[in-house]
Amino acid sequence: MDRSRTPYVLLGILAIEDRKSGYDLRKVIESSVAHFWGESYGQIYPTLKRLRSDGLIRHDGARGKQRRQQYSITDAGRQYLRKWLALPFQNDPPRNEFLLKLFFGAEAPPQVAIAHIRELRDRNLKALKQLEQIGKLAPEANAGQPGLKYWMLTLGLGVALTRAGLEWAEATLEDLENEQVERRPE
Repeated sequence: MDRSRTPYVLLGILAIEDRKSGYDLRKVIESSVAHFWGESYGQIYPTLKRLRSDGLIRHDGARGKQRRQQYSITDAGRQYLRKWLALPFQNDPPRNEFLLKLFFGAEAPPQVAIAHIRELRDRNLKALKQLEQIGKLAPEANAGQPGLKYWMLTLGLGVALTRAGLEWAEATLEDLENEQVERRPE
């Protein structure tokens, strides 16, 4: 496989629950890993085709009015996934436009950075509410799932990082706004 993580995302989802169509996989991604992993939906079907030709998933036929093709993980696919899970993780450099604009912030009036930081704070507040809601509903909705503990650990880090982002935003806004007051001519 190439450097793309798409195969592992699809194998991981199929390891949790098989007999999923490409559409089903996209919906599961949107409701789970999309909170921390951006996946290219245009890669789902070509990757499914590759995984099938490599013997890592099998075709389980079609279902429903749309005749969606369903897939399940094979033993070889589960072994492939487990081998990848055991490797040291790689954090590719993030592409974060907010940080890029903040880094070059001296080239714009301070109000521009302040507005961006307020927007980040507002987004983080919204995300925190969503994550906390998931935290309330997930244990009951997923009771008995072997992966629940790990899903909750992932959620816990997401909540902690979001709270840290909120703390940073508040402190930074106070700093920049105080600087604005100090610069104003009397």
